[in-house]
This record gives sequence, C-alpha cells and structure tokens, in this order.
Amino acid sequence: MTDLLNDLKAVHRSTGTRQVGPDAREARTVVLTRHYDAPIDDVWDAVTDPERIARWFLPVTGDLKLGGRFQTQGNAGGIIKACEPPRRLLVTWEMGEVKEGELSEVELRLSEVDGGTEFTLDHVAIAADPTFWNQFGPGAVGVGWDLTLLGLGAHLRKETIGNPEEFEKSPEAREFTTASCEAWEAASIAGGIPEAEARSMAANTKSFYVPPLEPDAS
Repeated sequence: MTDLLNDLKAVHRSTGTRQVGPDAREARTVVLTRHYDAPIDDVWDAVTDPERIARWFLPVTGDLKLGGRFQTQGNAGGIIKACEPPRRLLVTWEMGEVKEGELSEVELRLSEVDGGTEFTLDHVAIAADPTFWNQFGPGAVGVGWDLTLLGLGAHLRKETIGNPEEFEKSPEAREFTTASCEAWEAASIAGGIPEAEARSMAANTKSFYVPPLEPDAS
C-alpha cells in the first residue's frame, strides 16, 4: 500500500474558478500536476496511442484526430479540440447528452522537467445544474482523476494494477480512494470552499466511492 500512497502524495491538487469562453462565464476547475520519471515522448505516446490507453485507462474508439470524436468505454466521450505533440491535448469531456449551457473540457499539458515529465491535467466545467457540485464538490471528478494518474504511473513503470474491477474492491484501493477524498477536501479548503462545506462534500464523495462493505455471507 505504501507505493500507492506515494503515488497519491506525488500529485499536487488545486480547485477554483476561471472565466471561460467569449462571454467570460465562470467555470469550476480541478487541476492535478505530478512528475513522471519518463521521457516526454513516452508519456505523450501513452496518453494518445489507443492501444496503450486501453492498458492503463479504458478502451477508446472513434475518429482519433484533430476535430474527431472519441468515446471511452463506459465513460466519457468528446471532440479533440487541440493536439500539439508532445505537449498539449485538449478535448471536450461529455458524459451522455450535453445540456444547454454546459461545458466540460479536459486539457493535458506536458513539459520536460528534471530529466522526466511534468504532467498537468486541467478539467474545467460549467454545469447546467449546480446541485451535483454542491453535494460532492471537486472530489467527484478528482478521485477518478487520481485513479487515472495512478494507472498512468504504473503503466509508465511497466507495472499494472491488475483487473480494474477486482482492484476497486481491494483493501488497497479503498485506502487509496479514502486518502484521495481527504486530499480533495484539503484542496477544496485551500481553494476557498468553507471548511464545513468541504468536509460535507468529502464525506458524500467517500460514501459514493468507498461504500460500507457488505457483511461476509459465509
């Protein structure tokens, strides 16, 4: 478990708001940054080659080129809005039908630092209904992105977490996810969310990602 928690601690998290678009609408932001001990070209290939993406994230299909539409298996899809090898990838991040007024984009930025790669994932979103954010806060997407960066790190080290469904049920995964919820609680408070609200959001997120274990039927 120590290695997994070290991966979690290697990530810097921040959350806040930003003005986006020609009409300067206020959007929520979730940003994760970490250093990978891998060349930038290798990291870029890992996040853009569909065969490699399937090994550490999810199978992805579609017209995988600038302006094309992609779909990840059982998760989000979207449009590739910018692709600047090996430093920047920008996509829309759509879960189902997009409602009027909604916006969700994910940007990956890579740079060469200290013999490796600094990797930044920036998720910016405007929701038509703020209820979900008010209930769960940034951890709702942040925990999933923590797990994503964990998978990428293992892949770049030529390791694997094994079967994702089995991993999610393991004590190690539950401890990692609990620690991730706590990390996003701290990031929420640092980002200006009142402490009581941040704690409530984190508790709701933990209940979703780490539900109580079912009694052993045996």
